[in-house]
Amino acid sequence: MARSRRLDGRRLYLCCPDRPDLPRFLAACIRGGVDVVQLRDKSLEARPLLARARLALEVCRQHGVPFILNDRPDLALELGADGVHVGQDDAPPTLARRIVGPDALVGLSTHDPAQLEAAAREPVDYLSAGPVDPTPTKPGRAGTGLGYVSHAAAHTDRPFFVTGGVTAESVAKMVEAGGRRFVVVRFLTEAGDPEDRARVLRRALDGALAAVGAPEA
Repeated sequence: MARSRRLDGRRLYLCCPDRPDLPRFLAACIRGGVDVVQLRDKSLEARPLLARARLALEVCRQHGVPFILNDRPDLALELGADGVHVGQDDAPPTLARRIVGPDALVGLSTHDPAQLEAAAREPVDYLSAGPVDPTPTKPGRAGTGLGYVSHAAAHTDRPFFVTGGVTAESVAKMVEAGGRRFVVVRFLTEAGDPEDRARVLRRALDGALAAVGAPEA
């Protein structure tokens, strides 16, 4: 799909909730090597979420990074966001596509081979695969392990981003399993110096990609 070409060369996707220092935090992460941003906050009502998303969008526009809003295609349309990401229990991808239109990105979370197979019939531009390790952002969901990363690499032609436990220490094994793009959450959201931490992760990712002969961004 032509839309998905906007993800070409993009490897490190930050997913984060709202936070008091949101614009400063996002700018620091982008300077460190993040090249896609998603705002995912399940606690904010529509109007406050829209206001915070506008701040995030402005930072992303300044740095030339795609901005994705989680779960709310209606607000993504209002913002003029680059896209929306939906989960298995959110708005169906067909509805998200009708709302955001033909030019925006639509992403979909997958957690097992059946969901990955079903995603092939959906109007989505990219997928996420995981979580490899259990994560508090998805309470109650078991980790998929690296086997699902390998399965996704072998069974989808859509760009997919590995989720769950992405750190500077874990990313090499995920690359060996077939991952090429990654979603990072706590490794950056819990960092005292997010720019430095992002730079460390990006360096580890680029090194792991080089080691298997995959192109860096």
